[in-house]
Amino acid sequence: MRIGIYGAGGFGRELVQPLRLAHPKADLMFIDDAATGSLCGLPICRIADMKPGDRYVLAVADGRLRQTLDKRCLEAGLVAQAVIDPRAIADPSIAGQGAVFCAYSTVTVPLRIGRQFHCNLYSYVAHDCVIGDYVTFGPRVSCNGNVHVENFAYIGTGATIRQGQAGKPRVIGEGAVVGMGAVVTKDVPPYTTVVGNPARELRCERSPTA
Repeated sequence: MRIGIYGAGGFGRELVQPLRLAHPKADLMFIDDAATGSLCGLPICRIADMKPGDRYVLAVADGRLRQTLDKRCLEAGLVAQAVIDPRAIADPSIAGQGAVFCAYSTVTVPLRIGRQFHCNLYSYVAHDCVIGDYVTFGPRVSCNGNVHVENFAYIGTGATIRQGQAGKPRVIGEGAVVGMGAVVTKDVPPYTTVVGNPARELRCERSPTA
């Protein structure tokens, strides 16, 4: 099996060890159309060098860019590969396609984990949560029970999201950004950035599709 890590930046380098641990027999490489040579002992390839049926992992934090690269890989006939670090606690059956669970992240019993979700070091997702597509959790995010995080949301390092209720979940809107260390006690509207404790609105942007 060949697995390409799309993105030769910092997060891409961080994924080398988890992939080696989880898939010791796989041939690993980086995919980066703007770079050549090798990195971390692995060759850097262009997407045109990959073959249909090869697998890929997206090592890009920005959800919109991740969606663009995801479509490019699918059009090339590649297959999204979920990454579950052996030191993480996550059931493979609930991992969305291409999802990444870094070391010491924990996912308990969510209702849904979306496509290309990134759950960084020491972050957790508690019971009855719904995580949308192309969502990013920085390190040490605490997402408590009955929280719905919509597509493209970004939750910064050390942020805490207060639990919702059965039938009335806490909602982090599409494209919202929760700043590092924020403590979210209320719903966050789509495309709104919140910071602080308790989290308060910093700015609101228009949807990129509006």
